[in-house]
Amino acid sequence: MTDTKICGIKSDDVLEAAIAAGARWVGLVLYGKSPRNMPLETAAALADLARGRASVVVLLVDPGDDLVADVVRSVGPDLIQLHGSETPERVAAIRATYGVRIIKAVGVRSEADVRAALAYYRPNEAADMLLFDAKPPEGSQVPGGHGIPFDWRILAAVPVDMPYMLAGGLTPDNVREAILKTGAPAVDVSSGVETAPGEKSVELIGRFLQAVKTAKETL
Repeated sequence: MTDTKICGIKSDDVLEAAIAAGARWVGLVLYGKSPRNMPLETAAALADLARGRASVVVLLVDPGDDLVADVVRSVGPDLIQLHGSETPERVAAIRATYGVRIIKAVGVRSEADVRAALAYYRPNEAADMLLFDAKPPEGSQVPGGHGIPFDWRILAAVPVDMPYMLAGGLTPDNVREAILKTGAPAVDVSSGVETAPGEKSVELIGRFLQAVKTAKETL
């Protein structure tokens, strides 16, 4: 069974729809340049609503220590997703200081990018899981959520049995193919279940999760 993360959730009804449809993780974005950004108080309320039913992931981009401390104290996430240009040393420092599991998102375009990202993967020390996303368009100030897929074949460079998430341009229409071609243990979607930037569709979330659930039924 492939696990799913619905990222960029901003409202109670979308959160409930994601959990009801079977999402393992719900992602809350705290990054001012993203259309999925929200106040810390909203993230805390959504986290409380999800707690015990899905794992809460807070997405941060090159956060300072004060922000990480506020997030840990106010939201109490199960995981922090670092989606900026954080170094392996910075990831390890956040992991050690706050004791929260880390997902490190990395933009990739080639097998060399995938192999370079492996430096982050040190469970209980740095990143506990990697998320492979497409590199953002040139000049973009937002590192993810662009709806751009990458060549999934480059994930052949991922070591067997290493946990990771596949992201980047996934939709209800192509996620089955992505799972069958990569064997990804988990997938992450944001813009692929939206009707406009930051506006999630309950219907598309349901279709996406159903496609994930049935992806391997014909194998």
